[in-house]
Amino acid sequence: MKRVITVIGAIFLTGLLAGTAIGSDKILKMSTTTSTQSSGLLDLLLPEFEKDTAIKVKVIAKGTGAAIRDGQDGNVDVIFVHAKGREEKFVADGWGTKRYAVMHNDFVLIGPAADAAKIRGLSDGGRALGKIAEMKQTFISRGDDSGTHTKEQFLWQESGVALVDKIQTIVKKGKKKEVSFQMPAGSVDWYLSIGQGMGKTITFADEKQAYTMSDRGTYIKYKYGKTPAIELDVLCEGGPALANPYGIIPVNPEKHPHVQNDLAMQFVDWITSEKGQKMISNYRLEGKQLFYPDAM
Repeated sequence: MKRVITVIGAIFLTGLLAGTAIGSDKILKMSTTTSTQSSGLLDLLLPEFEKDTAIKVKVIAKGTGAAIRDGQDGNVDVIFVHAKGREEKFVADGWGTKRYAVMHNDFVLIGPAADAAKIRGLSDGGRALGKIAEMKQTFISRGDDSGTHTKEQFLWQESGVALVDKIQTIVKKGKKKEVSFQMPAGSVDWYLSIGQGMGKTITFADEKQAYTMSDRGTYIKYKYGKTPAIELDVLCEGGPALANPYGIIPVNPEKHPHVQNDLAMQFVDWITSEKGQKMISNYRLEGKQLFYPDAM
């Protein structure tokens, strides 16, 4: 009888310890732009972060606008996005504690090799969009309130093309949301706003042999890191307006006391450390660098 009680006690203790271990798992919730995921960068960084800190990261990949709203609503502990003006407003309004610069690459305008709009070799994104509009060439817009969509909107304003306001309902993960933006006047036959992430937008543009705008990292992933590779070429690149900085911001615990600021700051410290920055710098596909560190 005593042996039976001992065995039962051991089983109970083992279960209790296992339950405690499971309960003590540290999980950081991060909302981030689709480009950090589509590029493959997070697949490199997050396992190493977990190895160093025992913190798992639950990634919620969506457009920058939606990621920022996740932070405002207290749905996540940290956001990792790429629309610097909106990030700074997020902090100024008290939703985030501080913006930490992490890395940058740039945006590129891509399109078919035939390039009917004749934008190849341009570095002025606004001028390139103006030529696409002039020639009424099919352009695919993410149309999802992401950082890329925000940059595209800025470039259309720089293009000098007449614009009209548009409100569109898109569906993301079964949820409807309204997105407000501007599009070229009289463009219904050639300007397609699809409300999708970067990877799907590139794929759709490739299928249509159309123009679109992408962050360079995701373009490289789809051009050189996938089979079959997309056919679209980089046609406009290098101008200062095409810069694409990424920042990370812990959600303010004064706004949302339940957020895990300690875990968020461990991730901030790690990704901006020498190790994290070197991993970002060394990440390549087919010998091509996707991101450039900004914290070292």
